Amino acid sequence: MSDKKLTVVLGASPNPGRYSYLAVNRLVAKGHPVLAIGKRDGQIGDIPITKDHPLPGNVDTVTLYMNPGLQKEYYDYIFQLHPKRIIFNPGTENDELAKQAESKGIEPVEACTLVMLSTGQY
Repeated sequence: MSDKKLTVVLGASPNPGRYSYLAVNRLVAKGHPVLAIGKRDGQIGDIPITKDHPLPGNVDTVTLYMNPGLQKEYYDYIFQLHPKRIIFNPGTENDELAKQAESKGIEPVEACTLVMLSTGQY
């Protein structure tokens, strides 16, 4: 990975109809390095989707594309990444994770990654 700030897409899918697929493509198009993590290995363009939980440095953002029930098993992993923020995309809102993140100095953001990218707010 480069020295640029990394975005981890949690819940990445190789299905072109999924928002996580669109998010990975748009992040890459805007020059953001991406680590895509999903339930199964796959590919989104040139970006591999892994089931593993690598611990790269310089993680700026974790953007969530999984429902709160599925997020629980990733709490420890998310905190090991030490992101500056967690984006809770529509349908992923999770007060429990947001409160834990805040207590660790991580900014929880309820927003849409795709909208943030298209409006220059990312």
